[in-house]
Amino acid sequence: MSALSVWVKGARLRTLPLAIAPVVMGAGTAAIDDKFNLGLVVLALLVALFLQVGVNYANDYSDGIRGTDANRVGPKRLTGGGLAEPKRVRLAAFICFGLAGFVGLLITFLTGQYWFVAVGLVCIVAAWFYTGGKKPYGYMGLGELVVFVFFGLVAVIGTDYIQTGGFSFIAFIAGCISGCFATAVLLINNIRDIETDRASNKKTLASRIGKNPALFLFDLLILVPFVLVTIVWVLAPAVFVVNVLVILAIVILIVANTAKTPKEQILALALTSYLSLLFAVLFTWGLFTVVF
Repeated sequence: MSALSVWVKGARLRTLPLAIAPVVMGAGTAAIDDKFNLGLVVLALLVALFLQVGVNYANDYSDGIRGTDANRVGPKRLTGGGLAEPKRVRLAAFICFGLAGFVGLLITFLTGQYWFVAVGLVCIVAAWFYTGGKKPYGYMGLGELVVFVFFGLVAVIGTDYIQTGGFSFIAFIAGCISGCFATAVLLINNIRDIETDRASNKKTLASRIGKNPALFLFDLLILVPFVLVTIVWVLAPAVFVVNVLVILAIVILIVANTAKTPKEQILALALTSYLSLLFAVLFTWGLFTVVF
């Protein structure tokens, strides 16, 4: 593999829709308040992408040096697979976090909301300590909860807030929807790795509760957004269009619940990531129709 392809592989591009989706939804929830700001949305998107790639590199580094990835059944990781030196993977993570912090500071100065600095620091700390540090929360079964909060509520409400300067109920609902999809992606990833995680003493939620209960939770996380979105129909009837994605959701549930190999579970992971982005785009289109 070329040097560039190694780092692109480590960035885990299939997870990037999870960073884009909440920002898209936050743009929509601000638009319905007639306060859409494209410039701030682009900056928020950069923060989200840098954080997502950063956490991917950070997880690669931390899992690699712990030996968690030594017997993994999925794609080779940079550190655990010997594709890159650990210190370079760690540096890549810190560079991404630094870039996210820089853009976040720019948003802070433009909006005058200086308490965003604290929010940004918490986001970076959460990204690193998912698998980093002496007691990573990802090894204690708390990963899904934190992902729901940061890739759902914080990302959507934060994007909405930098444009509107306030909190809205629709942004909260959108945050829950985005959080469900992001959590589902992490969960199916951990379902795939149950056996190797147990062998490495990585106590994810899936390895704690077992495959079947974890799959049941995954199913709920895929279906709940289609229930939550009905709350928004009153204000924006065009949001009903997201229901066309029920077909994709059913395909994902079938793939995830009948998967016999890691490759099939990876397919469910990728499809869920794309479902998250497609849902966000159609949801936001529905909100924009109210304003434009």
